[in-house]
Order: sequence, then structure tokens, then C-alpha cells
Amino acid sequence: MKGRIHSIESMGLVDGPGIRTVIFFQGCNLRCAYCHNPDTWSISGGTMYSAEEILKKILRYKPYFDKSNGGVTFSGGEVLLQPEFLEEILKLCKANKIHTTIDTAGYGYGNYQEILKYTDLILLDIKQVDDISYKKLTGKNKHGLDDFLEVCQNMGKKLWIRHVIVPGITDSKHHIDKLIEIIKAIKNVDKVELLPYHTLGVSKYTELGIEYRLKDTESMDNNKCNELQKYLNDKLCGL
Repeated sequence: MKGRIHSIESMGLVDGPGIRTVIFFQGCNLRCAYCHNPDTWSISGGTMYSAEEILKKILRYKPYFDKSNGGVTFSGGEVLLQPEFLEEILKLCKANKIHTTIDTAGYGYGNYQEILKYTDLILLDIKQVDDISYKKLTGKNKHGLDDFLEVCQNMGKKLWIRHVIVPGITDSKHHIDKLIEIIKAIKNVDKVELLPYHTLGVSKYTELGIEYRLKDTESMDNNKCNELQKYLNDKLCGL
């Protein structure tokens, strides 16, 4: 079995604990207005690899994983769009005692229980806080995320929640209060990260001939994003 891979980052430091190899899967069925990797959207792009070929690349860095409590993170695109391939490579990683993380918006084709059997940590990207705003931002309703999250909860999986802060869209305390209400209902949340919106991927839209929907939106101010992170942390600590 082979899967489509967009790119591989050998020594990632922000996609889970410790030093990590990050495998970016090709293909995504969301069209987020702020996506900085539109080149990952097409499921027919990328480079074909077998699970064994990917494992060989991962194993090169296992000494760094062991020293830093790191491992491998499967990201995208959307990793859940290649469920059988993802399950196969996760199994190989666990057989080699490698910590596994998937970075996902929870929008795939099912097979979630089998995938999560071999997943140690989930980085879950919550795009928006209600169905209407979710569809406006991504082109899809929120039900796909809800279905995936239900499986995560039933299996007791550890989660890091991520949420992008976009000026004029998700950068108010009122919005963060809605996000907190969602997080309060989720079990096994170890961490919540607010990520500042940036414009680093805008040039890719020009190259691909795709309209960038947030072309008039400036990058999120890091100080304001940090203030919202503190606001969120303080509220969650009080629960």
C-alpha cells in the first residue's frame, strides 16, 4: 500500500512533545480561508511512498526521539483522508516503540477507531465554534469534527486543542468564551494553543491561481494573541 505525501520535516519542535519528524499528507477536503498550504489540497498531488519507506525515514531520527521524549507527527493536508495508509504506518511506528501524534481537523472518511488504536496524542484543530461560522470559514459544516471527536472521547484519547486567532473573526473575548464552552465538554485535554494568523502562504495562492479570501486581513498581533491565551488559560484554570 502506498500513500501520497506532500513533504517531510525531519526535526520539528512545535507539532507535539519533544523533537519530532513531521510527515505532511497530501489532500484536504476543507478550504479554510486562512490555509497557508493550498498546495496540499489536491488528493492527486504529492509523492507516492509505501509505509515501509516512510518508516525508514522516521527511524533515522529515533535517537533524537528517545532523548527528547519526541516521536512522529502525521499532519497535512488532512491525514484522515488516507485512513488505510495512515493506519498501516501508525502500526509500524508503534511496533518500533515510536510515540505517534496525528495533527487533524477531524475531517476524514471514518476508520477512526482503528487509527486511534495506534495514536498516542491528537492535535485537534477546532476551526470555528458553531456550525454557521465553521461552514463560512471552511466550506463544510461542523458535523465532521463532531463525529471524530465523539470517537476520541469514547476511546479516552489525549488531546491538544488548537485554534487560529484571526483579526476580526476569532480575536474577541466573546469568541474565546464560546471556545471555552466547547473545551469544557471535552475530556482528556492536556493543552490548548491559540495560534496567531499569519500571511506567509499568500504567495502560494498567486502561484496556483486561487483567490485568497483574507487578502485584506493583516497578520494577528502576537501580543494580543498572547493576551487571549492568558484569558483562556485563566478561565480554564477556574473550572
